[in-house]
Amino acid sequence: MPRITRVCLAGAVTALALTATACTGSGTSGANDDASKPSTITFWHPWSAPNEVKAIEANVAAFEKAHPNIKVKVVGNVDADKVNQALRAGGSNAPDVVASPETSNVGKFCSSGVFADLKPFLEKSKIDAEKTFPKPMLDYTQFEGTRCSLPLLGDAYGLYYNKTAFEKAGIKSPPKTLSEFKADAIKLTKTKGDSYSQLGFMPNFHGYEVTVPHLAAQWSPEYFTSDGKSNVAKDPAFKELLTWQQDMVKSLGGFKKLEKYRATFGDEWSAQNPLHTGQIAMNIDGEWRGGMMKDAGVDFEVGVAPFPVPDDQADTYGKGFLTGTIIGLASTSTKQNAAWELVKYMTTDTDAVVSFANAINNVPSTFEALKSPKLENDTTMQAFVKIAENPNSNTAPAAVNGSAYQETLQNFAYDFESGKAKDLDAGLKKTAEQIDTDIAKAK
Repeated sequence: MPRITRVCLAGAVTALALTATACTGSGTSGANDDASKPSTITFWHPWSAPNEVKAIEANVAAFEKAHPNIKVKVVGNVDADKVNQALRAGGSNAPDVVASPETSNVGKFCSSGVFADLKPFLEKSKIDAEKTFPKPMLDYTQFEGTRCSLPLLGDAYGLYYNKTAFEKAGIKSPPKTLSEFKADAIKLTKTKGDSYSQLGFMPNFHGYEVTVPHLAAQWSPEYFTSDGKSNVAKDPAFKELLTWQQDMVKSLGGFKKLEKYRATFGDEWSAQNPLHTGQIAMNIDGEWRGGMMKDAGVDFEVGVAPFPVPDDQADTYGKGFLTGTIIGLASTSTKQNAAWELVKYMTTDTDAVVSFANAINNVPSTFEALKSPKLENDTTMQAFVKIAENPNSNTAPAAVNGSAYQETLQNFAYDFESGKAKDLDAGLKKTAEQIDTDIAKAK
């Protein structure tokens, strides 16, 4: 696609520091460079697998061809700790552009100011974020009104199911409501002695991808109130989720029996994942699992659909949990305008987004890319594209202390499912208080 025309804003006395030769994106000193002049910027990213590295390099090469004056030094396989240290320290060794797979970092990046505010850059490029990116992706790339990052591909969660096992059990279609899901999970479960030869679904929270945030999305919860306080004890979604999960555990054999069976599972990221081997017939997982199952050569037909929703929210079927990679500008960068050109290209150029999504089997992160005829849209990806496009899909919001609040809630879920915590209402109230305390300390 052609390069988006850069538009200089009129008026010198604004948050944007304008120069005579180029428009800029921020009031910081780093936004005074002329992006039309020769420059070299540094881009840090988290990917390390050969196909991922190759895809990033191809994307950068295409950018450099479209922007011959800007050279990009690419540094891969960079973890979150190194990113945080470098951004805080600044200096010549710090990156100009950073991609991170952990959306939980957004609250830290925005509140600490280590990522630059992108609102001025979006405005100067005349990019309407709400018309460009799905709402959940916009939600997890901002914090308390500050947009310090943009989505760079996404992940959507849905239901994988063993179609062959479904046919043998006489189940004609994937469940749409949680009551249907429970009935199918029971029907698909086959006991063997004191264990199982096949389990319909592993409901224990240590089961692969069976986490509170991934499942809670089906209730469309509100994690925080308008004043920033934890809402987990007041929003009925969380109580309903944990009550449903406890019922699933009891209906499928009980916590101890399920845990014993879970101990027989292979590694989540190997060909021995229990969904691959047929040990479980259904699971919640992301779009990447389809490619992994294909590579593993599973000996049954795989089906994909949105994860079921509560019966009283049947009209919202099709939604799911969304997350993904985020990308932003280092506030310490002295080449923010040139760096913005890379961020803009990687996040809003449809061909760039689609080619990257195709290469690493992720969900595109713009409306245009989701609809692109160039997207390698097999049956599995089609399902996740629809989940990403669904207006009811949602995410877990950013917090100033990252994912700590999710971990606190998840830890309570572990205690409740195992019987260590017996009072659900009291436990959620205590969990909310702990989340509020931790956030107050972080601030």
